[in-house]
Amino acid sequence: MTRIEQVSRRGFLESLFSAGALVIGASTEALAAPDADRAAWTPSVYLGLESDGAVIVVAHRSEMGTGIRSVLPMLLADELGADWSKVQVQQAIGDEKYGSQNTDGSCSIRDFYDAVREAGATARTMLEGAAAARWGARAADCKAAGHVVTHTPTGRKLGFGELVAAAKQQPVPAKGSLKFRPESEYRYIGKDTPTIDRDGLCMGKGTFGMDAKVPGMVYASIERSPVYGGTVRSHDDAGTLKVRGVQRTAVIPRFKEPQVFQQLGGVAVIADNTWSALQGRKKLKVDWDPGPNAGFGSDAYKLQLFDAVRKPGKVVRNVGDVDAAFAKSAQVIEALYYVPMLAHAPMEPPAAVAEFKDGKVTAWAATQNPQAVQDAVSSALGIAKKDVVCHVTLLGGGFGRKSKPDYVVEAALLSKQVGKPVKVVWSREDDVRFDYFHAVAAMSMKAGLGADGRPTAWLHRSAFPTIGSTFDSSATHGQEFEMGMGWVDLPYDIPNHRAENGAAKNHVRIGWMRAVANIYHAFAIHSFVDELAVAAKRDQVSYILDLIGASRNVVPKVEGMNYWNNTQPLDKFPIDTGRLRRVVEVAAEKSGWANRKSGGGRGWGIAAHRSFLSYVAAVVEVEVDNKGRVTIPNMHIVADAGKIMSPDRVHAQFEGAGVFGTSIAMLGEITAANGRIQQSNFHDYQVARIHQVPKQTHVHVIPSTERPAGVGEPGVPPIAPAICNAIFAATGKRYRELPLKKQGLS
Repeated sequence: MTRIEQVSRRGFLESLFSAGALVIGASTEALAAPDADRAAWTPSVYLGLESDGAVIVVAHRSEMGTGIRSVLPMLLADELGADWSKVQVQQAIGDEKYGSQNTDGSCSIRDFYDAVREAGATARTMLEGAAAARWGARAADCKAAGHVVTHTPTGRKLGFGELVAAAKQQPVPAKGSLKFRPESEYRYIGKDTPTIDRDGLCMGKGTFGMDAKVPGMVYASIERSPVYGGTVRSHDDAGTLKVRGVQRTAVIPRFKEPQVFQQLGGVAVIADNTWSALQGRKKLKVDWDPGPNAGFGSDAYKLQLFDAVRKPGKVVRNVGDVDAAFAKSAQVIEALYYVPMLAHAPMEPPAAVAEFKDGKVTAWAATQNPQAVQDAVSSALGIAKKDVVCHVTLLGGGFGRKSKPDYVVEAALLSKQVGKPVKVVWSREDDVRFDYFHAVAAMSMKAGLGADGRPTAWLHRSAFPTIGSTFDSSATHGQEFEMGMGWVDLPYDIPNHRAENGAAKNHVRIGWMRAVANIYHAFAIHSFVDELAVAAKRDQVSYILDLIGASRNVVPKVEGMNYWNNTQPLDKFPIDTGRLRRVVEVAAEKSGWANRKSGGGRGWGIAAHRSFLSYVAAVVEVEVDNKGRVTIPNMHIVADAGKIMSPDRVHAQFEGAGVFGTSIAMLGEITAANGRIQQSNFHDYQVARIHQVPKQTHVHVIPSTERPAGVGEPGVPPIAPAICNAIFAATGKRYRELPLKKQGLS
């Protein structure tokens, strides 16, 4: 096993200030494949038990601050009856035996809630059966808890380790016969149990992608085409090779259509260390053929998108007779909305180490999806998927960027070329300029109001470059999953409504980002609802509740496609307007909506949205001074996400969503001119600073017995429209385009 060495941040600082010479070289044990499958007993791919009582739980999802590599193992341990202090959690390598490892889409708990409970319940049942056989007792009288099995009538106890050999011989219970532990017996789930990484991270001991290091490794920094799809005509590396520490340069070929997760291509500078690679890259001279996207400019593209939504598009949902209803409307309201391109910009840019040896690749990467690494690397190098091993480090943020492993492919290709392990390090500038960008979008909204101010007709159109273009270069319309993110699943009780989608060609890489298409769809819909409430001279909360209507399950009848519903069947996760009503009502109650007074530079706004099977409402208070400076004294976020596994982690996710959504509303924008991305770092692609985030974020989680739903993403969509609605309430000025900094607000 190749050894990985890590110099901790804390250790580095200590060495700087210690007496004597600076010594760098603290090492940690290797990031190794989990050995649960080599334990004395392995009742599940996620679980191993040893005769000394050790319980090994495999975390098959990636950790990027959500706590998932603690919460899923914790759920298994609780169902098993293990003592959490005696549980070893091991990070899984990429392997299809674990099921999906794509830590994306707010689905880790939802998709594996049953699987890990079954693993724990199966092992518990077999341990209890082994104890019963040892004592000649009834299995029903034997109970596993606290790492022991107790015979309840007599109080006799046997530790898990003592029972491993016998439990292994017990018949495996059928799924249908499993009895799950009542939630009242859970010791960790539903409680604020610390994550396994907390203490280590606080002491600077976490191993991230940037920390990975193997013996003999070289470093690479890659000069890529400034225009998407460009190729190298020629390059001059004479100046580069004079930089101390630079070993050589290497050309990486351009990707082949469709792009998927391939390398972009370019010229890599190979060096002894990152600094030398970066300095050598500055001396590199490359002549580019920019290719077909050299004329792409965001200003002209914006106009194209607006043109697309001003005319009929592809009908994706049609209810009633919209045109006839518009003809009879007492009043017609129309508005255009716009959300620019966005970058993921996680705190840790992409980084990976790869070693090609004997026809196989071993990689260490900050990745959200090690199985995608296997697929992409095996395809790029022409080797079998089983010959790609991907070890998963901690991720310094992800937001969807790190489920796209192009940076790992780069490292693998270079390792094969240079014959050494290669660490590819992306700079912040690389990260911003060569992202899989969140799509720019334009939306047209139109509603016909009756005499009571309620919509009798509703038409909305959207146009955006689709994520589908990453996988099919000819794709120009939204995919089923994009249309299913707040567009075809309108939850309002409107008798006549139609949803359309216009064509838009991509000119950059397009990828999913936290909340995906819900970001622009929610912004348009919930901003527009606020406009309708004002036109109807109605209170916004009562108007929203009126639009939602009576509690019922909505079944979207979409045109020519399936309704996506986050991959889940509607009978299992229905669109329940009663739950949407409830988060609106609680948000109004908790924020004191009935007593708020807007105007004179102070205002309140509300928005409520269903995404990732969860229901979230946000009420935002803003203050706007006469210079256009915006502060957010209070933000209330109310969520119904079904059963909650870890309250502290859930609160943290929604608090983070408040900051993320504020950044989108106020600051986020990626632009292009002559095919080149114009932003490069946090000075010109800003995220909210401490003075710009909400002063107080109040998270209210509604207790629920419903199945667990998404948590990481659904807090984001309602934030931007709630902020804009609040600014209108404060100033009387309506903002329909983001970011607000471009509209003169700061």
